[in-house]
Amino acid sequence: MKLLLNIKKRLYIFNYLGALLSLIGLFLFLPIIPLYMYDMDTHSVSLLTFIIPGTLSIVSGICLQLNFPFRAPSVRGAMIITALGWILAGIIGGFPYMIGLHKSFIDAFFESVSGFTTTGITVFEGLDQMPKSILFWRSFTQWLGGLGILSFFMAVSFRSGSTAAVLFSAEGHKIDISRPVPGIFHTLVILWTIYTGFTIASCLIFWAAGMSGFDAINHCFTCISTGGFSTHDASLAWWQGQGVSTAWLIELSTVLFMLAGGANFLIHYKVFTGNIGALIRDYEIRWYWGVLATAVLLVVIDHIAAFNLEEPMGVGHLINIFRIALFQVSSLITSTGYLTTDINSHFFPDMSEQVLMILMVIGGCVGSTAGGIKILRTGILFQTLSVEIQKISRPRRAVMPVVVSGKIVPAAEIRRIMALLWAWLLIIGAGALITAFFSDLDPWQAFSGMASAMGNMGPFYFSVHKMANLCWIIKLTYIFGMLAGRLEILPLAVLFAIYRRRI
Repeated sequence: MKLLLNIKKRLYIFNYLGALLSLIGLFLFLPIIPLYMYDMDTHSVSLLTFIIPGTLSIVSGICLQLNFPFRAPSVRGAMIITALGWILAGIIGGFPYMIGLHKSFIDAFFESVSGFTTTGITVFEGLDQMPKSILFWRSFTQWLGGLGILSFFMAVSFRSGSTAAVLFSAEGHKIDISRPVPGIFHTLVILWTIYTGFTIASCLIFWAAGMSGFDAINHCFTCISTGGFSTHDASLAWWQGQGVSTAWLIELSTVLFMLAGGANFLIHYKVFTGNIGALIRDYEIRWYWGVLATAVLLVVIDHIAAFNLEEPMGVGHLINIFRIALFQVSSLITSTGYLTTDINSHFFPDMSEQVLMILMVIGGCVGSTAGGIKILRTGILFQTLSVEIQKISRPRRAVMPVVVSGKIVPAAEIRRIMALLWAWLLIIGAGALITAFFSDLDPWQAFSGMASAMGNMGPFYFSVHKMANLCWIIKLTYIFGMLAGRLEILPLAVLFAIYRRRI
């Protein structure tokens, strides 16, 4: 009875879900453009691949909006809208894979959730031969999910005020961060303008650097969103494998846009409005550059010590080692997941693999499109540890707050970060246990798979073929991990509490 009463009080949730379904349904008609351009002659996929789910989504969305009331959501309601909205997006977004590629529901749902959450883990093989309209939809789901499905919905539907604020908070990072301007709607417009600007710029640069128009469009969607889906099985290594002379330029451009996606978009706003010094003065961005440089240095040293210590090395060899290390570290700290060298290859010795695994957990900056725990939280935890060590040599009554960027971090915020970190590691551990139990993966591989899902990373320490053939229980576990990592656990926890009749 309590559950029924809770549902009755929250019927307005279906109105929001209906609006979201209608929007996704409209987007499902976009891949018809590349379908006509590339796939009609090969008959590899039919119009129904997108027309059926698009029409179903729009009709369902309109019916929900007409039959359920609209009102501003409560905080709990916003959490439920967020959790259910992302799950529904994953289901609807998977229909083209079921219809066009004849994939199972689990695999289609997995790939769709991986796209919308910008995780980039794939269970699809043979990307080079896949219909281009399907590849376009995979890439576009990552672009939509980069700054958040609901944030885009609010920006294009002109919803503002308390409604937008509570939904933005529910979908975004669960930490207090500044906004470029006071109004939430104007904040969303600014964020999506910067995001779109980076998308267009990267597309033009990728095309000029040697990508085809189709590849440039797809990779501009998945680069700035730090999603990592590619149109080729070899990912960014494809251009070098094809002997493209400008492959290095494609890689360098990708690094720059990945790092842009992994940085706080508030920093971009400050830079574009004339405050270039924000690139080095901001607390989190300094940590960002520091972690990046340290990780690259460790990978380079580890590789040289393991393989080249007794060999004479030329400048070209050193540059190549640095180039690979910079690309892969940038790809993982931003949670993009592109590859130029497989992280399972001998190029990365044991210590390098551990460095990359740590980056999978840390991730990029708060207010970015990257996954992971986030650089800011990592810095606050280190600052907290430093304060606790200093307290040992100080009087008991000494007050030593944790200060970040000249502001005292409240104790409640520190407890919240610690709770999130503990929940994060607990879910990764539980997922690794489930993976090991239902597969023949070793402990390191099992841990890397769940860490990649939870951190919305993409790469893992086993093959894509192995991932594609994992048990459906493991795939559902990874789906939960991808959603929990992207939404930072809380919305799913609220949804579970509703199911358990706790709130």
